[in-house]
Amino acid sequence: MSGRGKSASAKKAVSRSAKAGLQFPVGRVARYLKAAKYATRVGAGAPVYMAAVLEYLCAEVLELAGNESRDNKKMRIVPRHVQLAVRNDEELSKLLGSVTISGGGVLPNIHQVLLPKKTEKGGK
Repeated sequence: MSGRGKSASAKKAVSRSAKAGLQFPVGRVARYLKAAKYATRVGAGAPVYMAAVLEYLCAEVLELAGNESRDNKKMRIVPRHVQLAVRNDEELSKLLGSVTISGGGVLPNIHQVLLPKKTEKGGK
């Protein structure tokens, strides 16, 4: 019965995410790439690479947002922390320049013209 059914030495299925050492789902990314019809065919390495890039970006944003929440003495990351993290990082700000983060607010900024002028004490 070779080639039929499960043999005694049948191996457990290993996901492509586990093979690549990723947390993001490679299979789901592959399915989305195929369904979106960006190309007629999708190579085997494309979804792995894309899942790795998405995982890296997500980890970077979450790390910076976690630092912001810790600076504000909060235990939970809220959209405000994500906004502050993204806008204070030069590269992420450029990448997400046209993105609106709902509930993120704006960066604290006071225009220089509105600040009080410094007066000299030793008058002439």
